[in-house]
Amino acid sequence: MAFNALLLAGAALSPVAQNPQAPADLVIENARIVTEDQDQPSAQALAVRGGTIVYVGDDAGAKAFVGTGTTVEDAAGRLILPGLVDAHIHPLATTDLPTCDLASRSIALKDLAPFVQDCIHRFGIKPGEWLAVTGWNFSKGNEPDAQTPNLRAALDRASRDLPVTLLGNDGHHGAYNSVALARAHTPAGKAIGFSKATLASVFAAQSKIIGVDAAGEPDGTVNEDARDMMDSPDLITVSLNALMKHPGKVSERLAKSGITAVQDALVVPATVPYYELLRKSGLMTFRANLMQLYNPEAFRNAAGAIDYPAVITLAKSYRTKFTGDDLIRAEALKIFADGVLEANPYATPPTLPDAPKLTPYLQPTFGPGPDGKLMVTGYVDTASTLCADVRANPARYADGAGFARAHGYLPAQCALSQGQLQHDRQVILDYAKAAHLAGFTLHIHAISDAAVRTAIDAIEGARATDGNDHTPDTIAHLQLVTPEDVARIGRDHLFLAYTYSWANADPDYDLVTIPFFEHVTGTGYKAFHDPAFKYEHEFYPVRDTRDAGGILVAGSDAPVNTPDPQPFVNMQLAITRAVPGEPAASIGQHITLHEALQAYTIDGARAMGRDREFGSLTNGKSADFIMIDQDIVALERTGKTVDIGKTRVMKTWFRGKMVYTLPKP
Repeated sequence: MAFNALLLAGAALSPVAQNPQAPADLVIENARIVTEDQDQPSAQALAVRGGTIVYVGDDAGAKAFVGTGTTVEDAAGRLILPGLVDAHIHPLATTDLPTCDLASRSIALKDLAPFVQDCIHRFGIKPGEWLAVTGWNFSKGNEPDAQTPNLRAALDRASRDLPVTLLGNDGHHGAYNSVALARAHTPAGKAIGFSKATLASVFAAQSKIIGVDAAGEPDGTVNEDARDMMDSPDLITVSLNALMKHPGKVSERLAKSGITAVQDALVVPATVPYYELLRKSGLMTFRANLMQLYNPEAFRNAAGAIDYPAVITLAKSYRTKFTGDDLIRAEALKIFADGVLEANPYATPPTLPDAPKLTPYLQPTFGPGPDGKLMVTGYVDTASTLCADVRANPARYADGAGFARAHGYLPAQCALSQGQLQHDRQVILDYAKAAHLAGFTLHIHAISDAAVRTAIDAIEGARATDGNDHTPDTIAHLQLVTPEDVARIGRDHLFLAYTYSWANADPDYDLVTIPFFEHVTGTGYKAFHDPAFKYEHEFYPVRDTRDAGGILVAGSDAPVNTPDPQPFVNMQLAITRAVPGEPAASIGQHITLHEALQAYTIDGARAMGRDREFGSLTNGKSADFIMIDQDIVALERTGKTVDIGKTRVMKTWFRGKMVYTLPKP
């Protein structure tokens, strides 16, 4: 029976109840309930006692649970869903606490200085203190001009006294002024700064994730772990001190979004006290599984070997801290396999993506198009005799400007790059094995094709080591996946945390990614989304991975792009693969609303290893559910899927208590 038909048939389904003799605390009646319980997919009513669901069925059966102290809620025919599970989110960074925030808007480099200077004044930044600007959109805007040719110049105009950083809205990109760049230090703590000389020597290992200008000097772009060399603020902890004074802010954000369970995708020792405070405050209205993140490279012993037992001992201490806690668990380890696929076409030379690729990145050239906007103007033939000589004899081509006048591109664009893993491949494999042997679930960030392959290798190796192939090991993001690895994902029944709102065509975003993978000719949607492109076929292969046997879950990755977890926007784009008014990207990879709801509910609970406790509206499970303001099932049925993203949560219940009500206009 189809999903819509099951919902319409709710009144005819047999009710499920515990002992009706004791009155319920709460009865919801006259509702359209999507239970996500395959044995009873829909219902009209439910009853709650002591935070647990004791009845799911029709209105008539619910009356037996009504007593003198029972609250009866007439849903007036509205849709009731299980509480939503966000399986990959950074909840501590989703609040509305005041920060210097660009809110992901597009901004030209010349306009950065006045914005930053206003923040310095507004927040009273003192000498020596960092100014951290959140919500920097690294993939939109950032257009240079003669006075501000790059991010470093733009931020230097803002301040030459204070260290300033733009925190990318993805958590991976960063931009810095000269004061901040000068703070880069050696592992021993000696400040020597990022420069052409130090990038060729002490910081050579980080050079691929630090942008440079035509002269080879840092242009202000510093990504991934290279930011740690400056002791830079980060997206997760930048507001932690303020949040500790207002611990309920996270609960408020999640309840407003209808989210009653999360996997915090990046938990470090510094953020654990927040969860302890929230738990103690009584304001925690969601369950959380903490994805513990450690850098194994920081645990090298005197001989240079990584002390994996030391990492695991530390992780176990936090797991033990929350053992048996109904609200908080710390049962997974987070591993970054890679960074991101976005490049910077505005840089001179263009900065390449840093994520690992199975084949070398292309080297496109860019220039203004007929409309004045940046476009692809051609490609460097990296296989040419000239480029081969540039790579073999770089000193011979030290005059980059002269080379560019003669050939139309800089010598640096002859480079062959396949990006890099976040850690050495063997470190990832060994760390995953150590984690599994200690009983931890794996949660691996993998964007690129090579990183996804490494993640699968790591999980398969870990499972082979301990013989446990039933843990809900998860790969997050999966922007590009080869058909061979789609099949492996299916065979392994891996959990897949997609951010569905990323799986669409976006002209600005397409410009910073696709030309480095495919030979793009011209402008517009068809130029970037040619059906013959390998990129197009491997781009967020949601349908293929599900059909192969992978288990879909939903991860907003908020505050990436927006601090709003926007679950219904994610559901809409999972179905349409397009933002309203734009063509779809890889439309064959779309899923249905029913499949999206499964990802956001019961399968999200399975990823947390707690599907027997919540994730569906089932007798005996926690009473976590929401009421929404429109019938999203009817919207899909009537071809109005584009309106699903407008859905608002009217009420949220957690453990039977109402924890959010939509304010009246």
